[in-house]
Amino acid sequence: MAGSGRLTTHVLDTMHGKPARGMRIELLFVHGDHNHHIADSYTNADGRVDQPLLDDEQFQHGEFEIHFHVGQYFERLGVELENPFLDVVPIRFTISEDKHYHVPLLVSPFAYSTYRGS
Repeated sequence: MAGSGRLTTHVLDTMHGKPARGMRIELLFVHGDHNHHIADSYTNADGRVDQPLLDDEQFQHGEFEIHFHVGQYFERLGVELENPFLDVVPIRFTISEDKHYHVPLLVSPFAYSTYRGS
């Protein structure tokens, strides 16, 4: 079912107190016991992706995952961790309405949180 909603995200680096620039983000559609890769994106200087992850004809109801590549991000910044705790943070959520879904991530090398934003 195509809709008129959209899906956006942004990432805040709570270790450094700034937007997480250059983080790789993958969007997947969850279908039963497997996932379909939809898109790869990178965050800009504001920690956001330049375009919505889903909108217009691509927007649909269903179960999705966003994979945030936080380990790669902190490694690129030179954060030295003997045994990195977080690598890829998957956030699974359901789109059930034709509305704006915003799924932000607040992250450090050791913890993260998310919520349904606006």
